[in-house]
Amino acid sequence: MNVFPVFLSVVLVVRNQSDQVERILTDISKCIPSLVADYELIVVDNASTDDSVSVLKNLTGDKGLSNLQVYALTKEIDVDGASWVGLENALGDFVAIIDPLAEDVTFLSEMLDKAVSGADVVFANNKQKPTQSFAYRCSSAIFNGIYKLFSGINLVAEAPKYRILSKRVINFILQHAQPAITYRHLPASGGFARVNLNYSAAPKALHSRRLGESIDRGISLLISTTTGPMRLVNSLCLLGAFANLLYSIYVITVVLFKPDVVAGWASLSLQQSGMFFLISLVLLVLGEYILHMASLSNDGPAYHIAQEFTSAHLTRREKLNIEEATPIATAITPERTT
Repeated sequence: MNVFPVFLSVVLVVRNQSDQVERILTDISKCIPSLVADYELIVVDNASTDDSVSVLKNLTGDKGLSNLQVYALTKEIDVDGASWVGLENALGDFVAIIDPLAEDVTFLSEMLDKAVSGADVVFANNKQKPTQSFAYRCSSAIFNGIYKLFSGINLVAEAPKYRILSKRVINFILQHAQPAITYRHLPASGGFARVNLNYSAAPKALHSRRLGESIDRGISLLISTTTGPMRLVNSLCLLGAFANLLYSIYVITVVLFKPDVVAGWASLSLQQSGMFFLISLVLLVLGEYILHMASLSNDGPAYHIAQEFTSAHLTRREKLNIEEATPIATAITPERTT
């Protein structure tokens, strides 16, 4: 197996996996060093309520794992936001985002081959998905259909979560107001050289997701990354204004060509259609203003780090060619007397 001459950062998000996290990280630590010249493991603990933080802290000790970086969050956030915590703090030339319970770590070798060959983004889609409830699968299908309609991207097939990003892509995402959200879709739509790979591997464990949390995250992603929903609202406002204008023309036509119109009908109809016409125009202007302000808004950091641990062993430091300078003592020869 070829060793790629790159520095790879591997990002993992864990929550309440104290009984598995040590085994997971140990297995990855055995696999990654044979793939790249240097690496770091970045673990983001998504506000675990068990002993995960203690286990991770011990793993960064003198007898723990090498090149391990841990970020423990104060409160639980969505998985994409937690992944961005690791991405934002990664130092590698390439960054891999892995769900160790659902994805195959050994497939990284094929992904790295494409990345080193020039691809800025490498996606890997596992054909074997974790078992989810019927309601979750239906909701996911509906969301992906709507998102593809508005953005033209099928997130499941074209932008899966298992990916490798170059530092160039991460720097580009950092320029956006909400990088933790745009990170999910932007690599598939930003014009970068990308490769989509497929593989088949059985998930290591049941990895069910909560429907309510997924719906909330999906709505946030849809609203934040596409202008489609607001454009739809604005289109309805424009349609309403046009319909009321047509109705006003209809009322005037009836008054001109029908002599037996009920008294007061024309004035009341024109008053209502004119009022709704103005309201529709006002809502249209407000909608466009909201779209403009949303593109400029920045709500601040999406997460806060409570604790940070760095591994006691960093192999990249051992590889640095640095020698300590030896102080040169100047000999002073006593002056000879004659």
